[in-house]
Amino acid sequence: MMDDSNSFSEELSMDTKIMHCPKCNNEMVQGYIADWKADDRRRVSNWIEGEPIKSYWYGTKISPEKCIPVGTFRCSVCGFLESYARPEFKAN
Repeated sequence: MMDDSNSFSEELSMDTKIMHCPKCNNEMVQGYIADWKADDRRRVSNWIEGEPIKSYWYGTKISPEKCIPVGTFRCSVCGFLESYARPEFKAN
């Protein structure tokens, strides 16, 4: 269970708030988990609303308006990962 010091605050963007690991209380570092496409291009992972729908050509049908980029924080000591789906995590 997370305490209030680790929860996301709407007033702060994720890159300005110091996150602490809920497991060992050390500082967490912001990053992301890359998705790989068949042609070796990398992109930021996305959370997609709804159930997956099969697509013959693409494996899974995805509506771009339902995609939210995922940012992940990693504890610098124990390695615990905590992820958030937020629009500000899109690649620039």
